[in-house]
Amino acid sequence: MQWYLVAALLTVLTSSQGILTTLSQSNGKYKYDYATIPFLAEFFKLSVSSFFLWKECQSSSPSRMTKEWRSVRLYLVPSVIYLIHNNVQFATLTYVDPSTYQIMGNLKIVTTGILFRLVLKRKLSNLQWMAIVLLAVGTTTSQVKGCGDAPCDSLFSAPLQGYMLGILSACLSALAGVYTEYLMKKNNDSLYWQNVQLYTFGVIFNMGWLIYGDFKAGFESGPWWQRLFNGYSITTWMVVFNLGSTGLLVSWLMKYSDNIVKVYSTSMAMLLTMVLSIYLFSVKATIQLFLGIIICIISLQMYFMPVHMLIELPQTLPVTSK
Repeated sequence: MQWYLVAALLTVLTSSQGILTTLSQSNGKYKYDYATIPFLAEFFKLSVSSFFLWKECQSSSPSRMTKEWRSVRLYLVPSVIYLIHNNVQFATLTYVDPSTYQIMGNLKIVTTGILFRLVLKRKLSNLQWMAIVLLAVGTTTSQVKGCGDAPCDSLFSAPLQGYMLGILSACLSALAGVYTEYLMKKNNDSLYWQNVQLYTFGVIFNMGWLIYGDFKAGFESGPWWQRLFNGYSITTWMVVFNLGSTGLLVSWLMKYSDNIVKVYSTSMAMLLTMVLSIYLFSVKATIQLFLGIIICIISLQMYFMPVHMLIELPQTLPVTSK
């Protein structure tokens, strides 16, 4: 399977993630404990990866698996980063409004490119750097509201702590992605074995988060495992399946492609979600959205197209001998 097919599927799944989550609400509220969604998604990813790893082990050519603890413990790091990132997200939203938070989240596009260069030592051309910056500009443009919808100075009214936490959130998101790519490519281990290690820690940390929530609430609703499926509907299960499948596709991209492809997939998914929301939830279309889509398409062409297709180089005249 080619990476661009996986990227296209990732775009579709990511764009439907927010829509399914919205549809899973009842009268604007969740009937289920939304903290159980990441736990079940991690468990789904672990189960699928374990099954395919078992199938690989049954084949004539056994999978390569590095089992030393010094290697396994490295897979704990992304779980810690994501746990910190989730808490920073909540802290950021106490200082800034959701629109400002979404716009600041686009910083992860640029920070991913920077860490991609510094950590993975992957060199990008000047044209590719321009494309990455243009992608950030395009996604930001699509999210900016007009002066008729919200005060134009609302983006600059938040306290300094909000902007600092927003920048930290973007850096943590980029760091988690780049570090995961480093893990996936540092050796020739089976992708499914790497996923098993990654998602085992994911299950453990999400379970720990549920237990922490029980202690924080004083066990008013009972232990988490007793209410795990309370309020679940078919749409809720689709959210779990969507989130889990998205994670599996991202791990494939981290192994066989790179973070920049993932950034473009998620950015295009965000734009697709905004377009679909116009028809599904009667969201008002804006000129900024369509300008942002055009800018992002230009960025996509600039980054992935060969230079000779972007720039018409002058043909050199044949030298005639006298």
